[in-house]
Amino acid sequence: MDIAVGSGNPVKRRAVELACPDARVAAVAVDSGVSEQPVGHDETLTGAITRAERVFETGDYHFGVGIEGGVASFSTDTETASDSDLYLVMWAAATDGTQVGHGAGPSFLLPDRIADRIHDGEELGPVMDDVLGTEDIATNEGAAGVFTDGQVTRTDALQSAVTAALAPFNCDLY
Repeated sequence: MDIAVGSGNPVKRRAVELACPDARVAAVAVDSGVSEQPVGHDETLTGAITRAERVFETGDYHFGVGIEGGVASFSTDTETASDSDLYLVMWAAATDGTQVGHGAGPSFLLPDRIADRIHDGEELGPVMDDVLGTEDIATNEGAAGVFTDGQVTRTDALQSAVTAALAPFNCDLY
Protein backbone atom coordinates (compact mmCIF):
# COMPACT_ATOMS: atom_id res chain seq x y z
CA MET A 1 0.00 0.00 0.00
CA ASP A 2 1.26 3.47 -0.88
CA ILE A 3 0.44 6.42 1.36
CA ALA A 4 1.49 10.04 1.04
CA VAL A 5 1.62 12.37 4.02
CA GLY A 6 1.18 16.03 3.19
CA SER A 7 4.26 17.34 4.96
CA GLY A 8 8.02 17.29 4.75
CA ASN A 9 8.28 17.02 8.55
CA PRO A 10 10.01 13.71 9.44
CA VAL A 11 7.97 13.42 12.66
CA LYS A 12 4.72 13.40 10.67
CA ARG A 13 6.09 10.85 8.22
CA ARG A 14 7.21 8.61 11.08
CA ALA A 15 3.77 8.86 12.72
CA VAL A 16 2.17 7.56 9.52
CA GLU A 17 4.78 4.80 9.21
CA LEU A 18 4.00 3.65 12.75
CA ALA A 19 0.24 3.79 12.13
CA CYS A 20 0.64 1.83 8.87
CA PRO A 21 3.67 -0.43 9.33
CA ASP A 22 3.10 -2.39 6.10
CA ALA A 23 2.77 0.70 3.88
CA ARG A 24 5.28 2.63 1.84
CA VAL A 25 5.03 6.23 3.03
CA ALA A 26 6.07 9.21 0.95
CA ALA A 27 6.39 12.68 2.45
CA VAL A 28 5.20 15.38 0.04
CA ALA A 29 5.04 18.95 1.29
CA VAL A 30 1.70 20.59 0.48
CA ASP A 31 0.10 23.77 1.73
CA SER A 32 -2.48 23.39 4.49
CA GLY A 33 -4.56 26.37 3.38
CA VAL A 34 -4.72 27.60 6.99
CA SER A 35 -2.58 29.93 9.09
CA GLU A 36 0.86 28.92 10.32
CA GLN A 37 -0.62 28.70 13.83
CA PRO A 38 -4.09 27.22 13.45
CA VAL A 39 -6.41 28.35 16.23
CA GLY A 40 -9.46 26.30 17.12
CA HIS A 41 -10.51 22.80 16.24
CA ASP A 42 -12.21 23.88 13.00
CA GLU A 43 -9.14 25.57 11.52
CA THR A 44 -6.83 22.77 12.65
CA LEU A 45 -9.07 20.04 11.20
CA THR A 46 -9.53 22.03 7.99
CA GLY A 47 -5.74 22.15 7.60
CA ALA A 48 -5.48 18.38 8.05
CA ILE A 49 -8.25 17.68 5.53
CA THR A 50 -6.78 20.10 3.01
CA ARG A 51 -3.35 18.50 3.32
CA ALA A 52 -4.82 14.99 2.89
CA GLU A 53 -6.78 15.96 -0.21
CA ARG A 54 -3.92 17.90 -1.78
CA VAL A 55 -1.30 15.22 -1.19
CA PHE A 56 -3.60 12.48 -2.49
CA GLU A 57 -3.76 14.35 -5.80
CA THR A 58 0.06 14.48 -6.17
CA GLY A 59 0.54 10.84 -7.16
CA ASP A 60 -0.81 7.33 -7.37
CA TYR A 61 -1.50 6.65 -3.70
CA HIS A 62 -4.00 4.47 -1.87
CA PHE A 63 -4.36 7.17 0.79
CA GLY A 64 -3.42 10.77 1.35
CA VAL A 65 -2.88 11.74 4.99
CA GLY A 66 -2.86 15.24 6.41
CA ILE A 67 -1.73 16.13 9.90
CA GLU A 68 -2.16 19.53 11.52
CA GLY A 69 -1.22 20.76 14.97
CA GLY A 70 -2.97 23.73 16.46
CA VAL A 71 -4.18 25.35 19.65
CA ALA A 72 -7.75 25.37 20.88
CA SER A 73 -9.96 25.87 23.89
CA PHE A 74 -12.59 23.50 25.18
CA SER A 75 -15.90 24.61 26.64
CA THR A 76 -16.21 23.58 30.25
CA ASP A 77 -18.73 23.68 33.05
CA THR A 78 -16.24 23.06 35.84
CA GLU A 79 -15.09 25.75 38.20
CA THR A 80 -11.48 24.55 38.03
CA ALA A 81 -10.92 25.40 34.38
CA SER A 82 -11.54 28.43 32.26
CA ASP A 83 -12.88 28.73 28.74
CA SER A 84 -9.70 30.67 28.06
CA ASP A 85 -7.51 27.64 28.84
CA LEU A 86 -5.52 26.89 25.71
CA TYR A 87 -4.55 23.38 24.63
CA LEU A 88 -2.16 21.92 22.12
CA VAL A 89 -4.39 19.89 19.77
CA MET A 90 -3.66 17.71 16.78
CA TRP A 91 -5.90 16.48 14.00
CA ALA A 92 -5.28 14.02 11.19
CA ALA A 93 -7.30 13.31 8.07
CA ALA A 94 -7.07 10.48 5.56
CA THR A 95 -8.65 10.16 2.14
CA ASP A 96 -8.84 7.52 -0.56
CA GLY A 97 -10.12 10.12 -3.00
CA THR A 98 -13.74 9.34 -2.23
CA GLN A 99 -14.12 9.26 1.54
CA VAL A 100 -12.41 11.34 4.23
CA GLY A 101 -11.80 10.09 7.74
CA HIS A 102 -10.51 12.26 10.55
CA GLY A 103 -9.40 11.85 14.13
CA ALA A 104 -7.74 13.73 16.94
CA GLY A 105 -4.72 12.95 19.00
CA PRO A 106 -4.32 13.76 22.68
CA SER A 107 -4.65 17.35 23.89
CA PHE A 108 -2.28 19.03 26.32
CA LEU A 109 -3.05 22.10 28.42
CA LEU A 110 -0.53 24.82 27.65
CA PRO A 111 1.25 26.40 30.61
CA ASP A 112 0.05 29.97 31.20
CA ARG A 113 3.33 31.62 30.19
CA ILE A 114 3.21 29.80 26.85
CA ALA A 115 -0.53 30.26 26.30
CA ASP A 116 -0.19 34.01 26.94
CA ARG A 117 2.33 34.30 24.11
CA ILE A 118 0.10 32.29 21.78
CA HIS A 119 -2.83 34.58 22.66
CA ASP A 120 -0.53 37.49 21.71
CA GLY A 121 -0.11 36.02 18.21
CA GLU A 122 3.06 33.94 18.42
CA GLU A 123 3.37 30.36 17.12
CA LEU A 124 3.75 27.43 19.50
CA GLY A 125 6.90 25.88 18.00
CA PRO A 126 9.02 29.04 18.13
CA VAL A 127 7.67 29.89 21.60
CA MET A 128 8.64 26.43 22.85
CA ASP A 129 12.09 26.78 21.28
CA ASP A 130 12.51 30.18 22.96
CA VAL A 131 11.36 28.97 26.39
CA LEU A 132 13.46 25.79 26.25
CA GLY A 133 16.51 27.15 24.43
CA THR A 134 16.04 24.53 21.69
CA GLU A 135 15.86 24.70 17.92
CA ASP A 136 13.02 23.29 15.79
CA ILE A 137 11.33 21.26 18.52
CA ALA A 138 8.53 20.44 16.05
CA THR A 139 10.82 17.99 14.23
CA ASN A 140 11.92 16.36 17.47
CA GLU A 141 10.00 15.44 20.64
CA GLY A 142 7.56 18.32 20.23
CA ALA A 143 5.67 20.12 22.95
CA ALA A 144 3.89 16.85 23.78
CA GLY A 145 7.23 15.26 24.67
CA VAL A 146 8.22 18.20 26.83
CA PHE A 147 4.88 18.38 28.65
CA THR A 148 4.91 14.63 29.41
CA ASP A 149 8.63 14.33 30.20
CA GLY A 150 9.02 12.07 27.18
CA GLN A 151 6.15 9.74 28.08
CA VAL A 152 4.26 10.78 24.93
CA THR A 153 6.34 12.22 22.11
CA ARG A 154 4.98 14.25 19.23
CA THR A 155 5.34 11.16 17.05
CA ASP A 156 3.27 9.09 19.51
CA ALA A 157 0.56 11.71 19.69
CA LEU A 158 0.36 12.12 15.92
CA GLN A 159 0.34 8.35 15.40
CA SER A 160 -2.83 8.09 17.48
CA ALA A 161 -4.48 10.84 15.41
CA VAL A 162 -3.52 9.10 12.14
CA THR A 163 -4.80 5.76 13.45
CA ALA A 164 -8.12 7.43 14.34
CA ALA A 165 -8.35 9.07 10.91
CA LEU A 166 -7.88 5.71 9.21
CA ALA A 167 -10.52 3.95 11.36
CA PRO A 168 -13.35 4.37 8.79
CA PHE A 169 -11.19 2.54 6.24
CA ASN A 170 -10.30 -0.28 8.64
CA CYS A 171 -13.64 -1.04 10.29
CA ASP A 172 -16.90 -2.15 8.69
CA LEU A 173 -18.97 -0.30 11.29
CA TYR A 174 -18.46 3.01 9.50
